[in-house]
Amino acid sequence: MKLKKNKNKIILYLITLLTIFSFTISIFSAETASIDEQIEQLRSIIDSSSYSAFQSRMILNSAQDLLESGIPFEDTKKIIENSVEESFDAYSVKKVFDVILETQQEGLPTELLINKINEGFAKNISKTIIISVISTKAENLKKADEILNEAIQEGLEINGEEEMVEILADSLENDVPQESLSWLLKTGTTEGKSMEEIGEISEELSYLSLLAFDSGLSPEEISLLFKKATENSSNIGEICENIQNSLETEISSAKIEGGEEKPSATSDSETPPTSPVESPVEIGETPTQESGEAPTETGSAPEPSTSPTEEAPSPPEN
Repeated sequence: MKLKKNKNKIILYLITLLTIFSFTISIFSAETASIDEQIEQLRSIIDSSSYSAFQSRMILNSAQDLLESGIPFEDTKKIIENSVEESFDAYSVKKVFDVILETQQEGLPTELLINKINEGFAKNISKTIIISVISTKAENLKKADEILNEAIQEGLEINGEEEMVEILADSLENDVPQESLSWLLKTGTTEGKSMEEIGEISEELSYLSLLAFDSGLSPEEISLLFKKATENSSNIGEICENIQNSLETEISSAKIEGGEEKPSATSDSETPPTSPVESPVEIGETPTQESGEAPTETGSAPEPSTSPTEEAPSPPEN
């Protein structure tokens, strides 16, 4: 009797496994069929282009990789439509897809990249610039993810990880040093600041970094400026203030060394602003204007007095 019960349990267990297996197969088949249908839609778009058969297969294979990795069909379709419309070469399309796919496989947000691509198409930006921009963006997302993971490994609890990665990536794009952002995330989290507060401070650091770059400071100088500020204080508010003060000092020094001395030199000279020395350079006139004005200052008498005697000397009277 006991053996019969065990046999029934085994049969029931096998039936359950078979049901689960069949259900899984049916779901997988449905997804495969769906992707196949999507690929056929993409194929019809590509067929209207000038891509060769080999290039079309290359694009479709890359598109299938995107769809299978979880990239939405509409995003993939829009990129292909824009590529055909803007006459993107097949290898550039594949490069764009490769950047998106790699970012997706690393578990990083791809929406930022897709938005940049569509923005580039809308503004008729060249393929070279689009690829460069999204490649840089993808690299900044990786660095931002490194900053976040380092903070988590040190025991910090961070809510909204994906959004934080995007915030940090934007700051990196604005040349905020990676070390400063790492410090901001750790210090801000330790102080109990919300993600919104950390985001606002990150934006402020981005503004200061852009201001420093516009003033002529190199990335190395900007990094050193931020590093000194974080070493001199542990308070986030004081850090931003220290950076701003140091930046104002650097800008003032740069103006004195490079731009302020030149106006004082010209003001000390007696040459007026509209001197004929500058006018031929600015408006393209020939230097004959100078030689025409010079006689009026030195005197015009010598030329008329010599010309009558040279042209018509009077004969002696008998």
